[in-house]
Amino acid sequence: MAALATVCETDGVLGIVAPLALAAAATTALVVDLDPAGPRYPGPGSLAELVEQGPRLDDLVPGRSGVAVLRNGGIEATDAGDVVAALARGWPNVVLRLPRGGGNISLPVVPVIPLLPGGMTPKSDRPAVYQRLGWHEQAPGPALTMPTPARGTVAALLEGRMPAASRWISAWKQVWGMPWV
Repeated sequence: MAALATVCETDGVLGIVAPLALAAAATTALVVDLDPAGPRYPGPGSLAELVEQGPRLDDLVPGRSGVAVLRNGGIEATDAGDVVAALARGWPNVVLRLPRGGGNISLPVVPVIPLLPGGMTPKSDRPAVYQRLGWHEQAPGPALTMPTPARGTVAALLEGRMPAASRWISAWKQVWGMPWV
């Protein structure tokens, strides 16, 4: 089991799409949104419903390869801890989408930072994923730099579909092997 959390403090769209890309880079993964005000990702059920009804065995282990997404449904991460821990034990790869500000979590956190022109990119003093947005800026700190995603790739992920071959998603594979602190 591998579990990583992602947070993007400065870009709402990147904060929604980055966890999906990280999950898509794994063979089989579950994205769990820990932000009560998070997006309404496509798919059945929510974390809030799992906590209320209790997870079934089908929820706790993947039934097929690929990406599954569990939207939040309006529950605080502290109220969902037992269910999230059970999901993390059963799935081979789990990506937790954190709200801005991160929260108190004991998993490795991957900061995702958009690369802005003119020296406007905030610097992280710890390893981060810097996302190119069309400019050829250099990352200001220890980092992995992702290529600019194709519009079709982003659209497919937001619609709940897996895009065809994507250089951007392939670049996210290296995130799984990094020592995040």
